[in-house]
Amino acid sequence: MMDMQPTIPTGTAPAVPLTEAALCRWLGAAAPGDAITYFRGTLARSICPQLGLLDPAERVALARLAGRAWMLCEQGLAHLVQRRRGEEDFEYLIIARRRPRRAASAILPMLLAEAA
Repeated sequence: MMDMQPTIPTGTAPAVPLTEAALCRWLGAAAPGDAITYFRGTLARSICPQLGLLDPAERVALARLAGRAWMLCEQGLAHLVQRRRGEEDFEYLIIARRRPRRAASAILPMLLAEAA
């Protein structure tokens, strides 16, 4: 019997917290199947202002980053994957998808302009 479990690539963890613009630059240069970890922890809890887990500037930056990742997924440019690492410890990955040739050269400038 064939193993039907999907293989999820291991995401590269950035050395510093990823910004929205850095995520767009990464995606513009990424090959299909490349993955990067854009957050590790509990995303929903971390961006909740009532819980106060992050200072306001960090919370807003994380919410924008997560929103950008979601938008890229909705545009068909990436897959979003969540991997459980432990109790209340999740790794949030964005995986580059294959882009249509006609859109490939114009994507990076558009993403950077939107993220600015």
